[in-house]
Amino acid sequence: MYCVLAVLLPLVVNSAPVFVRILPQDCDEIYRNGTRQNGVYTIYPTSNTPVEVYCDMSCSDDQSGWTVFQRRMDGSMSFYRTWDSYSNGFGNKSGEYWLGLENLYLLTHRRNYQLRVDLEDFEGLKVYALYTSFSVDSEATGYLLRVSGFINGGAGDALSAHNGQKFSTMDKDQDSTTINCARQYLGAFWYSACHSTNPNGIYLKGRDDTFYAIGNVWQPWKGYDYGLKTIIMKIRPVP
Repeated sequence: MYCVLAVLLPLVVNSAPVFVRILPQDCDEIYRNGTRQNGVYTIYPTSNTPVEVYCDMSCSDDQSGWTVFQRRMDGSMSFYRTWDSYSNGFGNKSGEYWLGLENLYLLTHRRNYQLRVDLEDFEGLKVYALYTSFSVDSEATGYLLRVSGFINGGAGDALSAHNGQKFSTMDKDQDSTTINCARQYLGAFWYSACHSTNPNGIYLKGRDDTFYAIGNVWQPWKGYDYGLKTIIMKIRPVP
């Protein structure tokens, strides 16, 4: 069941209260409005465009909610997709999905966000990487990635090498090398030449060295031949 939450704020017009309905822009606003349960909610990256998203309210060390924009957890969804799919978003918000590059752009250019990447292997070990600044530029720039301020939660830094890169898919090659990294590594990402992480690669279910670096890998932690059980990428406003 999906939830739409809003806040009624009183304004005084001609000495009479008028209640204005304020729609939540992200999961953090839903959290601050009193909701503490993980789940699928409706947010509004723009004032009139509803978007369903999974909200993580459990990782709330500073009393905030995280807006999940990428989640791999069981291999049920193919992430080897076209530019239009990654621009608009796809998947099941209760399971595996990608929120959409256009939604990321709309969100991260209205407020300052930080990024957290949660990782889990098939032995149950969990680590994370935190980046204190994260944004995605407009489609006119190729949805260029801006990420910085790495803080290690055991995962190591796999994203700083991708800073300043445009997004690439199987049918839109915008990486920094002559090959199409998305086709070479069966994914879609802000590839450089080519990657130190491939979160949208093939769901390998553990260690598999049959093919090099095609899996949903995070190289600094497990190397290029270990497909992770869980990869979750999520953002919240900078405290």
